[in-house]
Amino acid sequence: MWRNSVSFSAKLLLNPNYHHHYHHRIHGAGPLPSFAAFARCSSTSTFTGTTSPADSLKFDGTGAFSLSSAVNLARRYSRCYWELSKARLSMLVVATSGTGYVLGSGNAVDFAGLCWTCAGTMMVAASANSLNQVFEINNDSKMKRTRLRPLPSGRLTVPHAVTWASSVGLAGTAILASKANMLAAGLGASNLILYAFIYTPLKQIHPVNTWVGAVVGAIPPLLGWAAASGQVSLNAMILPAALYFWQIPHFMALAYLCRNDYAAGGFKMFSLADASGQRTALVALRNCLYLVPMGFLAYDWGVTSGWFCLESSLLTLAISASAFSFCRDRTMKKAKRMFHASLLYLPVFMSGLLFHRLCDNQAGLAEETELLSSSKAVVRGSGNDDRKTKERHRSASVQARPPVAYASVAPFPFLPAPSYATP
Repeated sequence: MWRNSVSFSAKLLLNPNYHHHYHHRIHGAGPLPSFAAFARCSSTSTFTGTTSPADSLKFDGTGAFSLSSAVNLARRYSRCYWELSKARLSMLVVATSGTGYVLGSGNAVDFAGLCWTCAGTMMVAASANSLNQVFEINNDSKMKRTRLRPLPSGRLTVPHAVTWASSVGLAGTAILASKANMLAAGLGASNLILYAFIYTPLKQIHPVNTWVGAVVGAIPPLLGWAAASGQVSLNAMILPAALYFWQIPHFMALAYLCRNDYAAGGFKMFSLADASGQRTALVALRNCLYLVPMGFLAYDWGVTSGWFCLESSLLTLAISASAFSFCRDRTMKKAKRMFHASLLYLPVFMSGLLFHRLCDNQAGLAEETELLSSSKAVVRGSGNDDRKTKERHRSASVQARPPVAYASVAPFPFLPAPSYATP
């Protein structure tokens, strides 16, 4: 992670002027930066600096730092902000929000609005993740998976992280309010509050935090839809519902794989109270089965074509099979397989939604076709009824004449035929 810091410290130790600089700092500027080696959760050890990026500045004789030191400083701060924001997780949030924006756009997608919405969502997500690490700094320092983060390792201070989180959070909300609409900005701000101030402390209180976190993950696609259409309709709930149900098996697998680490960090996860793992596996399987009707609902509500219904069903059966396998044999290998299946499910599901989505014209054409076919059936049925009615009237009007009428016509044609009034 900090490859440049290792090479920089090695060059510094080999520099002949280093001892003079060392003597100067001992008697004047304060303590030298310290470096420590940590072991990651994956058993790979990396030599990581525990000092802040500002300590790597190199001053020349005039007191000005060199350009290379400035570039190195900017690079290290960028790396700290990248880790503090959980950038990869934030980009996944942006992907779900962007998918919701495209689905809610109708005939034409406003690409400028899409870019502004993604930028605002990225900033709000970065702020929420940064505040999460501020509140969990003591817990992260006890876990192998998280102890090298910027705050536990001492590369950033808490006030610095709070300033960063507040700045990007306010900027992201302002972008959503000015470039999208107030509904999208409200959803973004409420999701930040829900994640940082409700979900984060709840992780140390009760296992229900997993379900609250699933609500947090389901809001970004709704935000994107609201930014594009300015409203929230029933068919906007397809992707949020799928994300909600998808997150449960995803996090159940993760919590089972890292339950020792979570226990060391003091988090109250569902898997920690389930020694056998049976309830964890059953919860994961049940929520996988809840994903089965998502494709049919997307087709029935006019969001996608019928092909997505078939593809979504096959995809859901695949992740359900991995959950069922984990339910039968609760081992780390099966849990990891279910976790990888959940990682594959989400991008394929969202890609299918985008590929098979119906714009307003296509949805309207499909509805008109259905209405036309139903109206033709009604007209055909009414035509048959009219034909039958006419035949009945014709048969009723044509009545059999009495025999004397025929007798008056022949053999006596000179006699007038009698007329009979119908009652």
